[in-house]
Amino acid sequence: MKIEAKLFLLVAPFFVLVGVVYGFAVDWNEPVGYLGFPALAALMAMIGAYLALTARRIDERPEDDEDGEIADGAGEQGVYAPWSWWPLVIGAAAAVTFLGLAVGWWVLYLGFVLGIIGLVGWVFEFSRGQHAH
Repeated sequence: MKIEAKLFLLVAPFFVLVGVVYGFAVDWNEPVGYLGFPALAALMAMIGAYLALTARRIDERPEDDEDGEIADGAGEQGVYAPWSWWPLVIGAAAAVTFLGLAVGWWVLYLGFVLGIIGLVGWVFEFSRGQHAH
């Protein structure tokens, strides 16, 4: 995870520099660019800091070993919900929400409600039914 942290932390100053250059290019008249690029740099720095702190807490991954083999990463990679339909519901909610931006606000609210239902269903999927713990 250290390489990802370095990537994000090294790219952040680039966006600050781009924001300053952009500000001079537009005579500081267009605020979206010269404020947006430093905001993007701050977001990159936050992600890089999170990855750096996480890399300190966990053991080195097979991807971090320069002499590592592909077989070193074999095995379980995490816990995934088998046969889950909730990601489809969340995707449909995102589609309805974006449709609401084009069609009308009432559709947007329906997308929010559908998204909340899908998110709650996905989070609590392991708490009920066949896969309950």
